[in-house]
Amino acid sequence: MTSGRSTLRLGRAADASAVFEIYTHKTVERFLTFDGVDRPRFNEIFRGLLADGGFFVYEVQGEVAGFCKATRLPGRAAHVAHLGPLAVAPDLHGRGYGASMLHAVFARLEPQGVLRFELMVEADNPRGIAFYRKVGFEQEGVQRKAYKRAAEPDYIDELLMVRFTPVSPG
Repeated sequence: MTSGRSTLRLGRAADASAVFEIYTHKTVERFLTFDGVDRPRFNEIFRGLLADGGFFVYEVQGEVAGFCKATRLPGRAAHVAHLGPLAVAPDLHGRGYGASMLHAVFARLEPQGVLRFELMVEADNPRGIAFYRKVGFEQEGVQRKAYKRAAEPDYIDELLMVRFTPVSPG
């Protein structure tokens, strides 16, 4: 369970080192978009995450504990936010920080009109799938052979998961 003061805020350039440590951890990186990310490659990725806004950093007692990119879709899909990448520091797994971070993201974006949160999770990530179900996501579809890690021979299916903002009666 979470304890201590926690905050969700927009990421900034000064977060690069802390985010790099989480992003490139061996238990995290295999479920993110890029393989074998070194510091120069990460710096490019990080600049992109910051460039168009919506990159949130979750702090616990003043230390970066996780991150989540929320990309608002345009036009007729403006009520949709696609989440990812997102991760929590491995040493904090199982303590409720991931759920707290996502609930903070929901609380930030729902008043701005987001009704649908969606994300992709690899079919070979049972821990991630169980976590997303626990915070209210349901599987909506499967993209077959959508993902391939450089060091592995097989393609992996990705699951599209979605969570809808509860509608107030009225």
